[in-house]
Amino acid sequence: MSNLMAIILAAGKGTRMKSALPKVLHQVGGKSMVQQVLDAAKFAGAAKNVVIIGFGAQSVADALAGQAEFAVQTEQLGTGHAVMQARQELADFDGTVMVLCGDTPLLTGDLLKTMYSEHCSAQAAATVLTAIMPDPSGYGRVIRNPAGQVVKIVEHKDADPAELAVSEINTGIYCFEAKELLQALEGLTCNNAQGEYYLTDVIAILNSQNHKVWAVTAADYHETLGINSRAQLAEAESLIRQRKLETLMDNGVTIMDPGSTFIDAQVEIGPDTIIYPFTWIEGCSKIGSNSSIGPNSRIANTIIGNGATIHFTYAHDCTIGEDVTVGPYVHLRPKTDIKNGVKIGNFVEVKNTVVGEKSKIPHLSYIGDTDMGAGVNIGSGTITVNYDGKNKHRTTIEDEAFIGCNTNLVAPVTVGRGSYIAAGSTITKNVPPGSLGVARARQNNLEGWAEKQRR
Repeated sequence: MSNLMAIILAAGKGTRMKSALPKVLHQVGGKSMVQQVLDAAKFAGAAKNVVIIGFGAQSVADALAGQAEFAVQTEQLGTGHAVMQARQELADFDGTVMVLCGDTPLLTGDLLKTMYSEHCSAQAAATVLTAIMPDPSGYGRVIRNPAGQVVKIVEHKDADPAELAVSEINTGIYCFEAKELLQALEGLTCNNAQGEYYLTDVIAILNSQNHKVWAVTAADYHETLGINSRAQLAEAESLIRQRKLETLMDNGVTIMDPGSTFIDAQVEIGPDTIIYPFTWIEGCSKIGSNSSIGPNSRIANTIIGNGATIHFTYAHDCTIGEDVTVGPYVHLRPKTDIKNGVKIGNFVEVKNTVVGEKSKIPHLSYIGDTDMGAGVNIGSGTITVNYDGKNKHRTTIEDEAFIGCNTNLVAPVTVGRGSYIAAGSTITKNVPPGSLGVARARQNNLEGWAEKQRR
């Protein structure tokens, strides 16, 4: 196991976001920015993670509960000051400390793992993650000596013409040896126009003490981009989703129109599945092989088996088996479990229900709080009447039952195995197995009634 700790700086408000929500909690690719960074750190091998919180501290701590330790930066006095808040954790740690920014959601675990590996190989006291920017304006430049070591980091406003010509910039992401970092933090001062403690000054201190400062350059500068505005958030969203789509396509998934397909980073999809346009697949959804999803569908936190066809559907927090057909215009609500071979047709809503194998709900029905067996046929217009104004009640429909059109099943009620319900019935009592349930008034035709009304 690697001896690596991550300190994630997540205390800032993000004024340019113009939001009551802490900046790092804004979502990109289905996760908060700080969650994306924390996941990358864990992938890189960070066994201990400390998140520096400040603005909206409790919200950030709640969002990451159980995943990290927290240190509070009451006043935001610079990046160096933020790291100072973790001095207690540093004092008890002998290893490498990776300092990350909570607003860099495009960071990948592979990049951080490479940085950590090269830091260890170089036996450096500190390693700076750098990037080559097409337009480095506004960024601090990384100045190296002929041996590749970092001599200094100079801010744009302080750089001379030769330094301004350098396109390698400081991303604000570092690896430090804990002992050297802790000692250098003691030497930080706030003697500058902003009255803040800068982490870049740690690099200067280590250089002055003849410690080795190394640098690792990201292959793609996009991975290091920080988010400070809604426009940048949208750019990151596009990049992270494009990355996901490319990965899926590389693994055998057909994306018919990447420009109109939105898939969260943690979604899993099997090979030979086709995703049609205008489809959203979100959260922890998992889709099997040889399935067809969309168009115009939204799938959230839903498990879908092999060979399923889902179109014009909103499904969330439910399970769909193999060889299932759903849609068009279907709403599958939480705690719904659709077994193999089921057909659910147009304008159907299913909620908190088990639908047994090869059962059919072809159209125009509401099935809620129901335990349905295998081989059941639900006629058009069927409603399980599950709510009495105070409590929800369950309906049981046993195997091979046939429910006629325009039926109300008033829960709690059981329709026995192989039973038939006559169309237009309102069933309030249990129907025994193999029976015909009829609950409607006998038809009575009044001859001549209409003619009399016209006189």
